[in-house]
Amino acid sequence: MTALDRNSTVAVVGVGTMGQGIAQVALLAGHRVLLHDAVPGRAQVAADGVAGRLDRLVAKGRIGATDVKDALARLIPAESSADLAGAVLVVEAVVEDLVVKQALFAEMEAVVGDDCLLATNTSSLPVTAVAGALRLPGRLVGLHFFNPAPLLPLVEVVAGAATDASAVATACDTAEAWGKTPVRCTDTPGFLVNRIARPFYAEALRVYEERAADPATIDAVLRECGGFAMGPFELTDLIGQDVNEAVTRSVWEAFFHDPKFTPSLAQRRLVESGRLGRKTGRGWFDYARDAGGAGTVGQPAPHTAEPALAPPYIVVRGDLGPAEALPGLAREAGIEVREEEPAGSGVIALPDGTPLRLADGHPMPEPGIRFDLALDYRTASRIAVAPCDGVHADAVGTAVGFFQALGKEVSVVGDVPGLIVARTVAMLADLATDAVSRQIASAQDVDTAMRLGVNYPLGPLEWCERISAAYVRDLLDVLHLSCPTGRYAPCRELRRRADAAGGVISS
Repeated sequence: MTALDRNSTVAVVGVGTMGQGIAQVALLAGHRVLLHDAVPGRAQVAADGVAGRLDRLVAKGRIGATDVKDALARLIPAESSADLAGAVLVVEAVVEDLVVKQALFAEMEAVVGDDCLLATNTSSLPVTAVAGALRLPGRLVGLHFFNPAPLLPLVEVVAGAATDASAVATACDTAEAWGKTPVRCTDTPGFLVNRIARPFYAEALRVYEERAADPATIDAVLRECGGFAMGPFELTDLIGQDVNEAVTRSVWEAFFHDPKFTPSLAQRRLVESGRLGRKTGRGWFDYARDAGGAGTVGQPAPHTAEPALAPPYIVVRGDLGPAEALPGLAREAGIEVREEEPAGSGVIALPDGTPLRLADGHPMPEPGIRFDLALDYRTASRIAVAPCDGVHADAVGTAVGFFQALGKEVSVVGDVPGLIVARTVAMLADLATDAVSRQIASAQDVDTAMRLGVNYPLGPLEWCERISAAYVRDLLDVLHLSCPTGRYAPCRELRRRADAAGGVISS
């Protein structure tokens, strides 16, 4: 272990919400913590804020009063930067402005010893650029906490182009000693979480722009079928539309306008209109107070199909791939399952012959109905289905009744390639695979970052393995044919893995 000694001094510069949170983490880990801010008096206010939060933890029984008393004795407001001279770690949490950060660390270099580790909590600026003006750039590392820092376990430890391996090791081991889960990554736009998470928002916005479904329905499908904790529209309302759009735009610009990261015009218009989400009372959804001044209007209900009759039987042909659980669920629901020899890819045929096929990007080879990918078809409480042109309304009703008999609510959506969950998961898997192939991070760290940083039900690489690289590759290939901008083109490593497995899935 190369973690910093618990008896050593940690300085936190910039004492807003994030700075106070980082100070609290270091303080409870046993360090003497110095708080400093360029604005006179703010360090003391921040110290009082940390003390107040610790007192509330005592009141809730989460920490002992003696422990808090000891901790607060180690928390020291520092009005002058010269007071930070004895620190072995300086963590910066100031405004996201490169010039400001560079000037701050130049000032720190003139104060602290040459063996002091410098860390930036930037979420959007290149660590390499922050360290660019330093005399000893090798000792600066990215230490990106997630808000609120005392509660969220993930810390991205980012190595700039000049960062020493020893600095990365010390930062990782120290974060772990503080009770956090560190993941290592090289200095890339958005680091891990903000880079790989872009499709979660972008594909939902694209489905909305294609008028396949409304925001509430898209959110419900991704939550109740895909297993995500929140839908992208409600989540961006919580984050702030301006904040989320700015991150997307920053990553897109940093990648020289790579189409995989193209921002959404619909979101841009929302920002321009001032509808920024919960903080302004309205975003994709309306959060205005009701007439009585209490509560909120909240999110509208998703589109949910009316109850329909289930078919007496279904016919299963071929390998259903990721949807292989459906015949067993049908039998449990009392629906007869007839199996026939395969004729092409996997399909579930309704009694009138209408085919139900898993969304894979392909247009239906005959009039039929697509259904979306689920994280787990047994536990999913909602499924999206999309009838193509020419499908009779009675067949749609039977398909709805089939999934309702399996215990699912059903949302009928527009027939767009890949539907909602499938295209989102495929894009997440593609970006995650690309990140690993470029040695930005290990596969384990990528999956850990996405599970802990944004609470995904599975890491995207684990998800890709579960549904097969071939399925993901083929879905993206077809999406690329329908939208040949490069947005959906599978990365080379994903294609290599799919080809190596010998998997070919097509309709």
